[in-house]
Amino acid sequence: MMFWDHDDDKLREECGVFGVFRHPEASILTALGLHALQHRGQEACGIACFDEATGLFHNERHTGLVGDNFVGKKIFDRLKGNSAIGHNRYPTQGTPAIRNIQPIFADLDCGGIAIAHNGNLTNSRSLRRTLVDRGAIFQSTMDTEVILHLISRSDKARITERFVDAISQIEGGYALVALTEHMLIGARDPVGLRPLVLGDRDGTAILASETCALDILGAKFVREIEPGEIVIITDQGVESLTPFQRRSTAPCLFEFVYFARPDSIIQGRSVYNVRRRMGMKLAEETMAEADVVVPVPDSGVPAALGFSIASGLPFEMGIIRNHYVGRTFIEPTQGERQNSISKKHSPNKWVLEGKRVVLVDDSIVRGNTSKKIVQMVRDAGAKEVHFRSASPPIKFPDFYGIDMPNERDLMAANYSHEEMTQLLGVDSLGFLSVDGLYWAVGDIDRDQNSPQYADHCFTGQYPTRLIDRRNDETGRDAQLSFLDD
Repeated sequence: MMFWDHDDDKLREECGVFGVFRHPEASILTALGLHALQHRGQEACGIACFDEATGLFHNERHTGLVGDNFVGKKIFDRLKGNSAIGHNRYPTQGTPAIRNIQPIFADLDCGGIAIAHNGNLTNSRSLRRTLVDRGAIFQSTMDTEVILHLISRSDKARITERFVDAISQIEGGYALVALTEHMLIGARDPVGLRPLVLGDRDGTAILASETCALDILGAKFVREIEPGEIVIITDQGVESLTPFQRRSTAPCLFEFVYFARPDSIIQGRSVYNVRRRMGMKLAEETMAEADVVVPVPDSGVPAALGFSIASGLPFEMGIIRNHYVGRTFIEPTQGERQNSISKKHSPNKWVLEGKRVVLVDDSIVRGNTSKKIVQMVRDAGAKEVHFRSASPPIKFPDFYGIDMPNERDLMAANYSHEEMTQLLGVDSLGFLSVDGLYWAVGDIDRDQNSPQYADHCFTGQYPTRLIDRRNDETGRDAQLSFLDD
């Protein structure tokens, strides 16, 4: 069992989903796909598959990393079948427990179904309360199980109709993959907050959160699943359904800022190139007189390269990350937690000593890690430290699957620019502007009345109804406060 270092300043990834239809080694392909998506969730992983030969579903779920649980040909021995779905978990709803690991499975009157979900529903508690009042028995605290109950209780005849009926009742951000005896289903929320792509490997259809999961399999990228689209994959091919009223789309900007792997392609754009452009615009907007540009590895590297290109300052690896520690580990004492930064990062004194340093990171959330890194750089002999964030100040919480539901935990929501500069212990502090972020994503002008992307963490403009949150504010659900995810 692994636990997050909660002093870490990084955003917690959402989750990763994967699905493959009609391949003799479906479970092995799924394990490889999940391995490529490991960055999206490192607490737990699971694979569900259907074996046509026996007519049985197999569902295996574990805490920990994919490579520690699903290894080699042994996967196929345990998870037989030619269709499978998989999930990497970081919890956005539900506490860390085996019962909260996906995919989840149930035998319904219309047959078995397994579901995996990336995102967060903003009306899950309201729906859950209604379902419990009507006699539903829940086995987990995940919002994903709400979807399963809605499918079970639908009065529609066909499983596809039940699926549409169920997700027409949910709000929020989601990318879903579901597996039945005869089909693989994929769905993306109407706003397009959570990503989902369709791929092809020699005639085998694949669904994945990111294109990097296709690359590891040598699969071809076909297209993105459109916001509000449902795809039904059967032996007859891929059928597309668009059952919902068209809405303004707003994909999550944090896919570009932090979540997606740099080698993935989102909306036809290289994530790596967008992040480099973020750094270039950051230099243009917040230039500092300095000697060297140093990234906070690994997520700050592309932006730091862009900052170096635009500023003309040399790029150097002034901080070395220990990749063998991993991003999650157990800290035996509080004292050890305070020293956790030294386990992950080490200063390169040859680069830092006597220099005016520009530190570039992807974002500042709580400020804990940023403060420790600044002190580490100063202790290594830096003459000045100028901190630059390649995203705008994060002032508002997220309710769609990112681990920042509390405004009180966000540094920029509670302190002025001058106060943050002092708290971090830096000579200067700079953030990319919201308009600059939009420029980096694709040379488009931001419409403040109808943003092209979900920028609510920076602007407070939320793209969907926050039903559970609204109920909290009126006091109706005060006893059902947001889970500490």
